[in-house]
Amino acid sequence: MTARKLLRAGFGHNYRMLNVSGLACSRGERRLFTDVGFSLDPGEWLHVQGENGAGKTSLMRLLVGLSPADAGEIRWRNEPTPSAEFRRDLIYLGHHAAVKEDLTPLENLLLAAALDGVGLDERTALAALVRLGLRGREDLPVRVLSAGQKRRVLLARLLTRPAVIWVLDEAFNALDVAAVRLLGDLIAEHLAAGGMAVLTSHQPLPVPGGKALVL
Repeated sequence: MTARKLLRAGFGHNYRMLNVSGLACSRGERRLFTDVGFSLDPGEWLHVQGENGAGKTSLMRLLVGLSPADAGEIRWRNEPTPSAEFRRDLIYLGHHAAVKEDLTPLENLLLAAALDGVGLDERTALAALVRLGLRGREDLPVRVLSAGQKRRVLLARLLTRPAVIWVLDEAFNALDVAAVRLLGDLIAEHLAAGGMAVLTSHQPLPVPGGKALVL
C-alpha cells in the first residue's frame, strides 16, 4: 500500500498533516532545545541538523512517542500524538541497526512485519532485500554481514512496511556511495507518492527540496 492510499482519509483537510509546536526537551539538568516547531504536508520532508549532543535523536524520539516532551505539542491529522492512527502511519528507524544478529535478513523482515501486524509474504520480502543490494545474502545470519549490509537489512523495511511518514535517524550511516544514492531514490519515490519524511544526517542528503531545522 502506498503513502498516497494511506493518506486518502486526510484529503480535503484544512490543517497541516504533521504540526509540531513549542517542543522543549531536557537531558538531566541540561536543556537540549526549546520552542521547536515545524509542519509537514504530503510530499514534504525535513532535515534535522545540529552538532553532536544538540538533541537530534531526542527530537526524533519525541516525534514518535518514545519519550515525553518537557513542553509543546505534536499533532497528526489534527489529533494529538501518539495515537493508533499515527502509529499505523509511521515507520521509525533509529541510528542503531536494530536487527537480530542470529536471524537471516529474510527472517528479520518477516519478524518485523509480524510484530507490526503487517501481512508480508516471502516473495515481497525477498524483492525488497534484492533492491537493497542483498541478493545472495538473504539466508545468511546477519552477524556475518558488514555494518553497511546490516543497515541495508534495516532499510528494507521501508519497502515492506506501509507508512505515510518516515522518521529516519542517521539512516545514511555506514552506507557506501551506491547505497546512499539508493536510499535517496527511495525517499524521493516516497515523497512523490505523497509521503513525508523527517531525517537526521551529518552529511548532505541526496534528496531534492526539503526544509531544514537546525538545533
